[in-house]
Formats: sequence, structure tokens, C-alpha cells
Amino acid sequence: MENYIEFKDVSFAYIDEYDSTTENETVIDNLSVSITKGDFVCVLGHNGCGKSTFAKLCNAIEVPLSGKVYVDGIDTSDDDRLYDIRRKVGMVFQNPDNQIVATIVEDDVAFGPENLGVEPSEIRVRVDEALRQVEMYDFRLSEPHKLSGGQKQRVAIAGIIAMQPECIILDESTSMLDPRGRREVIKTVKKLNEEQGITVIFITHYMDEAVEADRVIVMDDGKIVLDGTPRDVFVHIDELKEIGLDVPEATELTAMLIKEGVSLREDILDVEELFDSVVKLMEEKS
Repeated sequence: MENYIEFKDVSFAYIDEYDSTTENETVIDNLSVSITKGDFVCVLGHNGCGKSTFAKLCNAIEVPLSGKVYVDGIDTSDDDRLYDIRRKVGMVFQNPDNQIVATIVEDDVAFGPENLGVEPSEIRVRVDEALRQVEMYDFRLSEPHKLSGGQKQRVAIAGIIAMQPECIILDESTSMLDPRGRREVIKTVKKLNEEQGITVIFITHYMDEAVEADRVIVMDDGKIVLDGTPRDVFVHIDELKEIGLDVPEATELTAMLIKEGVSLREDILDVEELFDSVVKLMEEKS
């Protein structure tokens, strides 16, 4: 499969331009990693581990102090290609209110394509299609401030979809939402990934969201400490807890049962899977 985003020996630190005596703290430390086109990748880590900076480096909001980041083969430090990169990689941020700029939903979704110089007739088609994809078409004439948090975030995602990116990055985009809103957003991005083939990079600290991904990358102190499928990653319970992260509740409960002598697979990820495994075990013993 083709690498879509590639980090090669990337380091990054935020520099205080007004105080040259301040020591710059490294946020990304000599990082090398590739993300394949069409993947759904979840990036986990505690606050300050570098995951949000990782997201910003992926679409040239920030550029490396050393090393290189490539998006579909384009060097993100090439100022002349910045427009191309932003068309390929869209970003959805934590607070949807910070991304909504219009007073009517469909006008907000149209804002991005208008800035790209898309023809009005094509914008109409894109807006309607994007709103249908996130199941917000019936709200196209609504005022954004009257929507729920989950609905606002789906409008923000529609605004990115209307620009027709090949990759969408969601930077803690569910952290301000209630459980229902979080489920709405996860359902939406999974659908886009599976049906449209859009590459998704999902930055989160919710374990149940990470379970939905094809691949989980765990960061700590600007480095990758674990990288694999959710099943591969979440069996490392002690290692994850050492860096301040939890594991899915079903995985932790499974580990507790195994310690008590129950013969279960250690890579169970959700309650339904745990229940089925326990029932099967009981049937085998009866």
C-alpha cells in the first residue's frame, strides 16, 4: 500500500521569539512514521505528549525544525505547495464553534469550497452531498448556534468534506462532546473512511474511540512507544498505565479474570466480545 503521510527523522519545538534565553522544549523527538492511504489511524497519548503537534505537522500548520514531512510526496516545508497540501489534508479541531463562520449551516459548509475558487454550481452539489454524508442535510437552513455539540462538529466535518480532501485529521474533536455526540462523530468518520476511502487520523484520549481504528499509535514525550492494531496495542496494559493512559474497560476486566485463572484471550476489546467468550467457556465446561 502507498504511504500517504511520511515523517522522516522529524523533530519540533515551540520557540519563544521574544525570549532567546528560554530553553526550547522538544515536542516531537526524531520521529519517523508512515501512514498508508485509506487507513483509519488513531493517535493516543496524555496531554503534552506531542500528539496535537503531530497533527499540525501533517498538514503544514507547523513545519519541522529538522527532518521532513511529506504529504502524498509533497514536502510540507515547500511554501509554494502549501495550497496543495491544505487541499489534500483537512483539519477538524477540538471546539466546533471555532470553525463555524457563518450564520446558516449550508453557508458554513460552502465557505471552504468558495475560498478554493470552486464554481457556484459545483459548490451547491458539494454542500448538499457533504451534509448528506454526515446526516445533517435536514439542518442545512438551521442556525449553527442552535445545534448540539455533536451536530456542530458534524457540520465542521461537512465543511472539510466539501473541500474534497483525501485525508481528514480530527484533533481531539470529540473531547468537548457528550457520549452521544462522540458516537455521532465516530460513526461519521468511520463511514467516510469505509465508503469514501478517506484517510482518517484521529487524535483522542478516549479508549473506546481508539478501538474503532485500523491502527493505534501511542505517543509519549514526542516519541512513538506503541504502534499496531488495537488488539496488539491494548494488551500492553502496564506499559500504557505507566504513561498515564487507560485501556478499554473490557480489556482490563479480561486481564483481571485471567489473573484469577479464567482461560480467556488477553486481546478482548469490548464488553460484547468478553460476554461471548465467557458464555462459550461456560458451555465448554458444562
